[in-house]
Amino acid sequence: MLSVLRVHLPSDIPIVGCELSPYVLIRLPDKTVSTEDVSELLPVEGCFLRYKWYRIQSDKKVAICSVHPSEQATLQCLGCVKAKLPVAKSYHCTTKCFSDAWQHHRVLHERAASAVNENGNEEEDIYGRFNNTTSGINNNNNNTNGQAVANGTTASYPAAVTQRNGGEIWFEVGRCKTYTPTAEDIGHVLKFECVVVDLETKSPVGQANTILTSRVIPAPSPSPRRLISVTNADVAGHLDSSSGTFSVLSYNVLCDAYATSDLYGYCPSWALSWPYRRQNLLREIVGYLADIVCLQEVQSDHFEEFFAPELDKHGYQALFKRRTAEVQNGSNQTIDGCATFFRRDRFSHVKKYEVEFNKAAQSLTDALVPNAQKKTALNRLVKDNVALIVVLEAKFGNQGVDTLGKRQLVCVANTHVHVQHELKDVKLWQVHTLLKGLEKIAASADIPMLVCGDFNSVPGSAPHALLAMGKVDPMHPDLAVDPLGILRPDTKLAHTLPLVSAYSSFARIGYEQQKKRVDPNTNEPLFTNCTRDFIGTLDYIFYSADSLTVESLLELLDEDSLRKDTALPSPEWSSDHIALLAEFRCKPRVRR
Repeated sequence: MLSVLRVHLPSDIPIVGCELSPYVLIRLPDKTVSTEDVSELLPVEGCFLRYKWYRIQSDKKVAICSVHPSEQATLQCLGCVKAKLPVAKSYHCTTKCFSDAWQHHRVLHERAASAVNENGNEEEDIYGRFNNTTSGINNNNNNTNGQAVANGTTASYPAAVTQRNGGEIWFEVGRCKTYTPTAEDIGHVLKFECVVVDLETKSPVGQANTILTSRVIPAPSPSPRRLISVTNADVAGHLDSSSGTFSVLSYNVLCDAYATSDLYGYCPSWALSWPYRRQNLLREIVGYLADIVCLQEVQSDHFEEFFAPELDKHGYQALFKRRTAEVQNGSNQTIDGCATFFRRDRFSHVKKYEVEFNKAAQSLTDALVPNAQKKTALNRLVKDNVALIVVLEAKFGNQGVDTLGKRQLVCVANTHVHVQHELKDVKLWQVHTLLKGLEKIAASADIPMLVCGDFNSVPGSAPHALLAMGKVDPMHPDLAVDPLGILRPDTKLAHTLPLVSAYSSFARIGYEQQKKRVDPNTNEPLFTNCTRDFIGTLDYIFYSADSLTVESLLELLDEDSLRKDTALPSPEWSSDHIALLAEFRCKPRVRR
């Protein structure tokens, strides 16, 4: 007969908004073992599996520490209460916890004070994706019926006791295998129950298998990052979708296949899990309200099953280029790539180009490398990296006299350059190959260029110099690494695109807090990648300065605020990179 052998939860720490999906191992009547569901519609020999979720109900609701959400709070910051900050941010588990977090915590007080305008009204956060909730979760769709439907019923549950066990009182909250905790569950323990049921009598057959979780915790909510105007340093304004401006986001979201405890052991396992990270990343990305979104390290199955359908709900059209699989092992579903999204109400898709650096390597070796050295050359150059180039047409006006009746096109390149530090020649060759392709597009059309991505190259490196300066100094130390001779003559390492790094605009304005987060020598952010072993800038948004101007930039983060969790990723930020966002305006075209 049908029986349940084991039930298990990948993480016993439930987080609001993150689906809990138990592992259920069953034995079928033929003695085989399976993890497949046995529903009432498809019973096995007159039996099926019934699932229920319960929440323990007590008179006392436990407060959770805002810094260590798996710990119970023992003290509350009265300054937060006075400043009317979300109450969840005011709790701490120990005095040491509060003391260690104070440098970051006091910024919340300062921001709350500065957010009150002259009339005494609080201003709305530009990226206030966590506003109006104490749990840090956007509950726009979390009405009572919506929660019930999501958790396996067609109507909301009555507020009645459904189970008593000794001194404990349990309320039924879900009737399907998975359950997504809500704000009402915070501070409470959940119980999952799985039992074999007779189809005719609807009575349980044998004992129920149950498992208890830890107390439900709210999803950590970082302070929203503000949009800083670089045309007027004193004004931080909202994105104005009705004007001729548009915004571009670039973000390496950290592929799940790379998010291991071996690499990121300082990040709690529940915060490193994909069910948690995907919801946190989605909230962050959607909250930025960008018109164009360039993501790197998007796993193929996650693009199809999560990012594309979820961002579609928010009005985005999706395009994807998976890394080639000549080097990387594993299923095609877990290979990552570059994904570009754009808002359908702001842009329409004109053309797509896919760049496979492996193909370019093959062409290069066929043309330049002797047959005896081709295998060695390909082993060095073939790294599966790709780029996705998209040409879009704007649906908004540019308000320029010379643009009347003309199509406003924008070309957006999204790439992820090879990671190995010692392969400096490969990085530079990949960037040069991409730029040569973009030059051809620019020559065929009068079109602004945006080059976004994770270039795995720090400011001052040869790839960065080529992008930002249009050429590489022949004496640059990176050129010393060229075993295949692919970088010679060095005069070919040049391009004619007038590219400028968007974030260099922070070096030219009077916004002192942001200036402190920019390297004065390179005019680039001090970091876009922050792990325990490395901190530095690898990500950029370059734009063609002859046709675009930067209006605003998403503020940079300071290292101290991230180090309270050791490094990235963390419970607050779910990638080891930070997102970059720039708002642009198209310049009026000059008559020719």
